[in-house]
Amino acid sequence: MSSSRPRAGILVTGTEVLTGIISDRNGPWLSQQLAALGVDVVVIEVVGDRPGELLHALERMAADELALVVTSGGLGPTADDLTAEVVGRFAGREMVLDVQLEQRIAEILKPLMARWHGVDPEAVRASNRKQAVIPQGATVLEPVGTAPGLVVEPAAADGTGERARSGRADTAAAGAGDAAGPTVVVLPGPPRELQEMWPAAVETDAFRRAIAGAPEYRQRIVRLFGIPESEIAATLRAAPQAGVALDGLEITTCLRRGEIEIATRFDPAIAERYEALIEFIGQRHAGNLFSRDGSTIDQQVAELLRGMMIAVAESCTGGLMAARLTELPGSSAYFAGGIVAYSNEAKTALVGVEPVLIERHGAVSGEVAAALASGARERFSASVGVGITGIAGPGGGSEEKPVGLVCFSVAGPGQGYLTRSAKLPGDRADVRDRSTTVALHLVARALRGERD
Repeated sequence: MSSSRPRAGILVTGTEVLTGIISDRNGPWLSQQLAALGVDVVVIEVVGDRPGELLHALERMAADELALVVTSGGLGPTADDLTAEVVGRFAGREMVLDVQLEQRIAEILKPLMARWHGVDPEAVRASNRKQAVIPQGATVLEPVGTAPGLVVEPAAADGTGERARSGRADTAAAGAGDAAGPTVVVLPGPPRELQEMWPAAVETDAFRRAIAGAPEYRQRIVRLFGIPESEIAATLRAAPQAGVALDGLEITTCLRRGEIEIATRFDPAIAERYEALIEFIGQRHAGNLFSRDGSTIDQQVAELLRGMMIAVAESCTGGLMAARLTELPGSSAYFAGGIVAYSNEAKTALVGVEPVLIERHGAVSGEVAAALASGARERFSASVGVGITGIAGPGGGSEEKPVGLVCFSVAGPGQGYLTRSAKLPGDRADVRDRSTTVALHLVARALRGERD
């Protein structure tokens, strides 16, 4: 890939993110969006709610001659929300009150204040005013919550001021000497607000100027199941030897929820190289390549279930299978319900598993998984029933039935069952999460007509 692509950094603010209280969801999401625009993300950094650290991080990115920096967080009404102020200082722009923005935020707050009893209106107005103080000349992005976003070009770009030097005379805060430095996109921290605001940021003139010259790239994703990453690595090494040219293809592989995801970025002019690569992967892993168009197994199952209902009776996954089946919007069209039957007594009382079946084969067995699937199907009058039972660990395993052993069964549609057992790797969380992936693939196979 060309090194001439515009380069960007992502700066996530918030002590709660830095200390791990909240996981960062914005950095990876923003990186994907920027990559789709042909922008090369070179760094994602997390800093606490301290102005000096935020400013120094911006200076480091400027010194690396980045064209764009995207920040998330620090736009709220409290005293530690200082991102706009620090970005204004970094860009060399005076902070000013945007009266129209203050009025728009006030309108947003009106219905909220009507629901808040005992709230000090003056305190709310003061907070409102703080969020409307922005760097002079910044492009305002309409609030999704109460916090507006900003696109801030360096003052040197339009001659309205001089960049602050953070008190250090030898600091090239603008990057390369007197260069203008990066444009900063300032976005709120809540992922929903940030994601809704992103399209508006991309369409601003300031953003477009910052990424001018970004090449057009396509990104495609294929997914495989039931194969280790080492096999894909071997396939990618074998491709050039088989005459499949990989030059110009930016390929990344990722293990996600027990599946292998291969993401490839490429110039549209060499699309035939990408197609040749996917054909090569398909030939070597025909039984494992389940998605050539990037669709997830969740989406495929939802499509296969059209006109049918599915129900779940699960033990070791503790409701995760039902939760996953309802993650997609519109799931009420195909999900009937679920039962978490953790104890043997619950398996019998709630799902109808015969006690003798548990005594004879054990709670973790294909026979009990099939009984759970059948019971779920019957109790919810569904076309398809899913049963899951296993040992998630860390304790409870034996030589015969080790930790990580999970039994799955799908009853229907029509007659018959599809029942399998798998020894899944990882800790308790991994086993439980990967169990839902295995179950979804088993459901897809059953819906396509496979039976025991």
